[in-house]
Amino acid sequence: MNQHLTVKELPESEKPYEKCLRFGAEYLSDAELLAVIIRTGTAGRKSVDVAQDLLSRDEKSLLNLYRLSIRELKTIPGIGMVKAIQLKCLAEITKRMTKATRIREISLSSASSVAAYYMEELRHEDREKLILSMFDAQCVLLGDEVISVGTVNASLVSPREVFLRALMKQAVHIILLHNHPSGVPLPSTQDKLVTRRIQEGGELLGIHLSDHIIIGDNQYFSFKEEHLLH
Repeated sequence: MNQHLTVKELPESEKPYEKCLRFGAEYLSDAELLAVIIRTGTAGRKSVDVAQDLLSRDEKSLLNLYRLSIRELKTIPGIGMVKAIQLKCLAEITKRMTKATRIREISLSSASSVAAYYMEELRHEDREKLILSMFDAQCVLLGDEVISVGTVNASLVSPREVFLRALMKQAVHIILLHNHPSGVPLPSTQDKLVTRRIQEGGELLGIHLSDHIIIGDNQYFSFKEEHLLH
């Protein structure tokens, strides 16, 4: 093997495993990275071809790992049930890794840090998901709970459920977060009603609603930053 070949000159037979071994994973293209996970292709198609097919669907990027369902992944020649599950698990791992690296930066007083912590978890959801994030008296994150999945509607979101969860965690401060699948995080009338109901309930129980953050596509809206919470 010629040790002086550049990455571009590397023969096809040495991609992508050998390229990763010799140069590092950062030198692999998106298709080559996926090909390592996919491993084998199908009749007349290499694993890189299968990966390129996956990348060409829907979002035309690696975001297809989030967007495409297992059923949709299985429509790609060369991807069966096992590979589809492996790819969805890979997508979930990346979300959890992002969240794990940001937990040290989360601050109750910084809407941007809270939004960043939940961004990858919420921005890819195709339905609205409402999350309750809970903090102690020292503003340390105690944990979070999914309150509802579907439309965040004032008539459907139960303040009782929110505060039962908060009391069980002995939370002093809470933040509501939910996503807009449209990618545009501007609050609706229902979003404002939910916020008002939870804020008023919290005042009676001594649990402070510190913020309500709406997650869009790599952007967010904070009720606190927009002075919509008192």
